[in-house]
Amino acid sequence: MLADQLITVAVALGAALVLGGGPSEVAPAVAFTLAGVTWVTVTLAMVGCRVWEPRVLGQGAEEYRRLGRVLLTTMVFLALAAMALDTPALRPWIFGVVPVLAGGLIPARYLLRQALHRRRRRGECLLPVLAAGGAGALADLIDRTRREPHYGWRVEAVCLSTAPTAPLDGCVGEVGGVPVVGTVEDVAARVERGGYRVVALAPDPYWTPARVQRLAWQLEDSTAEMVVAPMLLEVTGPRLHVAPVFGLPLLRVSAPCLTGARRVVKNLVDCLLAAVLLVLTLPLLLVIALLVVVDSGGPVLYRQRRVGRHGRMFTMLKFRSMVVRADDQRAALVAANRGAGPLFKMRSDPRVTRLGAVLRRYSLDELPQLVNVLTGSMSLVGPRPPLPEEVACYDAAAHRRLMVKPGLTGLWQISGRSDLSWEESVRLDLRYVENWSLALDFVILWKTGWAVVRGQGAY
Repeated sequence: MLADQLITVAVALGAALVLGGGPSEVAPAVAFTLAGVTWVTVTLAMVGCRVWEPRVLGQGAEEYRRLGRVLLTTMVFLALAAMALDTPALRPWIFGVVPVLAGGLIPARYLLRQALHRRRRRGECLLPVLAAGGAGALADLIDRTRREPHYGWRVEAVCLSTAPTAPLDGCVGEVGGVPVVGTVEDVAARVERGGYRVVALAPDPYWTPARVQRLAWQLEDSTAEMVVAPMLLEVTGPRLHVAPVFGLPLLRVSAPCLTGARRVVKNLVDCLLAAVLLVLTLPLLLVIALLVVVDSGGPVLYRQRRVGRHGRMFTMLKFRSMVVRADDQRAALVAANRGAGPLFKMRSDPRVTRLGAVLRRYSLDELPQLVNVLTGSMSLVGPRPPLPEEVACYDAAAHRRLMVKPGLTGLWQISGRSDLSWEESVRLDLRYVENWSLALDFVILWKTGWAVVRGQGAY
């Protein structure tokens, strides 16, 4: 809240000093009045859009999505005010000040989030969680919280749906290294004594609607928030809607947004950004092309048939990072394959050239795929583009990857790349397909730069 307010005030006052009496011929008093109006509008929009709600801070794309609504609301309000008052003085504020404000607020949120994530990886700033339910579901929940500590949960105790075999005064066993402190019937009492901030109910037949409601009543006077897992762990964000029907709170799951206006916007953004990036990186592309020729001779580009959206084939472009006719040597290296599932990967592939190793580490060999994005066969963000032989091994779930265009980057790129298991790679791609949004795309693009610099999982 403090960062948002300081940035808003600084931008508004800076704009008043620049615009007041400047080329816009706005009186200083009017400029500072507009600065105050902008600050009040932004602050009220932040309150209305709930940008400071604790549950969205520090994780996911919803935090940035709400911040985007604030900026859009501010622009619309200033535009309506300009039309109502018939004054051109507001134009610089709409088309200049608000974009500058976005350039301050969004990076500040990102930096604060990174600082929070660093502390959470060290075991700090974590909410103590009491989890209750079946042992299998609890083990999965505990494993997820440890693999992704940036969400801010630490399961400190569990209550099982089956009765323990020892007295309840102390630890009666463990689930995933977390002590069992009782049964699900003891949850309310344990929360009162333990000071837990979150009570997570894992899927189990014990949790009937009446029991969940009774537990919610028992926790009303505590500081703990009750969270119920609806067994839809990979479906999140705008696809989930809770609505009362026949007096029951039903969870409605809408279909993934694969067509429509948002998809058109995504395609337009892809083409625009790909064109801009091609122009900006043109000198680098020419240098890399020259180095490929000098290093190993042969063609500069490597063309490979990949499977795109709805199974359509396309030719993917990359800078050649291996020796000429490297595909002919693949059969002799099958025994050394370390790829996940149907993927073929080697950490020290003898076919990779000296320059190719550098290009692969920093993903520079993939820059020509911007042409694929520009021609519409790929997207900037999406699932990894598969080979035909990989698709032949797909099960029904993995085939859902083909419902969207493959991407130059994606959740797999920022989550470990070739170090991922096949199952984890499929899970990440399916999570993207199920929960796609423009905000998620921008978050992935933002994180890709850091993933490329680190080079983790790139070989």
